[in-house]
Amino acid sequence: MSDEPHSGIPETSGRDAVVIGGGLAGVTAALALADAGVRVTLLEGRPRLGGLAFSFRRGGLTVDNGQHVYLRCCTAYRWFLDRIEGTALAPLQDRLDVPVVDLARPEGRRLGRLRRDALPVPLHLGRSLATYPHLSLAERASVGRAALALKGLDLADPALDAQDFGSWLAAHGQSPRAVEALWDLVGVATLNAVAGDTSLALAAMVFKTGLLSEPGAADIGWAHVPLGELHDRLARRALDSAGVRTEVRARVSAVSAAADGTWTVRASGETLRADAVVLAVPQREAHDLLPDGALDAPERLLEIGTAPILNVHVVYDRKVLGVPFLAALGTPVQWVFDRTDASGLREGQYLALSQSAAQDDIDAPVAALRERYLPELERLLPGTRGATVRDFFVTRERTATFAPAPGVGRLRPGARTKSPGLYLAGAWTATGWPATMESAVRSGVSAADAALTALGRPRPRRLFAFEEAARRSAAGRTPGREPEGPGVPLRGGTR
Repeated sequence: MSDEPHSGIPETSGRDAVVIGGGLAGVTAALALADAGVRVTLLEGRPRLGGLAFSFRRGGLTVDNGQHVYLRCCTAYRWFLDRIEGTALAPLQDRLDVPVVDLARPEGRRLGRLRRDALPVPLHLGRSLATYPHLSLAERASVGRAALALKGLDLADPALDAQDFGSWLAAHGQSPRAVEALWDLVGVATLNAVAGDTSLALAAMVFKTGLLSEPGAADIGWAHVPLGELHDRLARRALDSAGVRTEVRARVSAVSAAADGTWTVRASGETLRADAVVLAVPQREAHDLLPDGALDAPERLLEIGTAPILNVHVVYDRKVLGVPFLAALGTPVQWVFDRTDASGLREGQYLALSQSAAQDDIDAPVAALRERYLPELERLLPGTRGATVRDFFVTRERTATFAPAPGVGRLRPGARTKSPGLYLAGAWTATGWPATMESAVRSGVSAADAALTALGRPRPRRLFAFEEAARRSAAGRTPGREPEGPGVPLRGGTR
């Protein structure tokens, strides 16, 4: 971008925006603004787009840094996939079906399933719960009563954020076994915290939306290609087609307001001027870049805790897992995914273990993790016994998500700041969702919407189509009717 000789800073056209951060939130905001006719520059400090949902090469493999899935109820992320023309590469299950293996049970009786029927809520899960072998008959009945109580909670009640989910479950008759075998089985994967460490508001949002809103809400989708294919290559192609100037390896050092109401952004030796700036970076980085007065209490951003996710990657010389994924009980292993085809592996099988709330393991040496997890896989998957491990490695995200602790809701800011023209985006902002791909996309939409309103630009109709889909879901469908698939052209709902 050439500089104006009198100022050294390019003049704006009255419709220029800079988006700082190339994760899902930033890419969404950039696409939304560009679709409305705003001239957008997207700046990303890393050499790629995608934030923490990315891929890298290891020998002949293409490896995702961690397993990410989403749910049918993740209307915003589904819009994002459609917008970058990636829907077919990350399909949804026809119907929720999760194999759950409990190693505490005798061999031959370890497998249970969480799946749904084509019946209205809550009957869609009735048969699965009634036959779920990992809970006693009394525990299954108590789970049903707790689910109905959860369905009755008002998500708009601020008092829910101050309570922890574990205490609420105990008060509603949930045994430690029920918490382990059902509530935490789902909650740890979606919230990155056990029930006792989780805000009741966020837990209620997850379970009400994912399991108790409509029959197909919890159907699981995941990328059948490397995440980089979606969140970097296809996202960059969509940005290019929309006219967005995308710069990677562009570290932003300062954001400041000019006297004429515009903004200046300094990045990697270049200074840009814009009418609107979207900060779509992690909360601590946002805190460091915020100008004085942008938030009443910017220190609250530093009070938002973080939680780690560990991913264990194992390549075997033969096929050892016959399903796309499974969840596990009675073992440190949480979820196991088959990543063979997506990685490009030609022989053998590549498994990825997704370990959320991994505070105890996140800094352990690779050798210690190998000693811990390979025997557990032998217990869990009989096919691994006698198989040769061709590769074993780990990926660590020490600050993978914000911690969904009680009280976090009051710390999460909205998209608008007190500085006109400056907006915030990121899964950690006040989207109502936990730290998921869905939350990231929703935050980008909120920031773009706020900026477009201030700039007097019309909302691009196709961007906000997912809002109508969400309203239809909230209003309910004809009882027993199957959801209509990706009618909107979410560590997605979950990571």
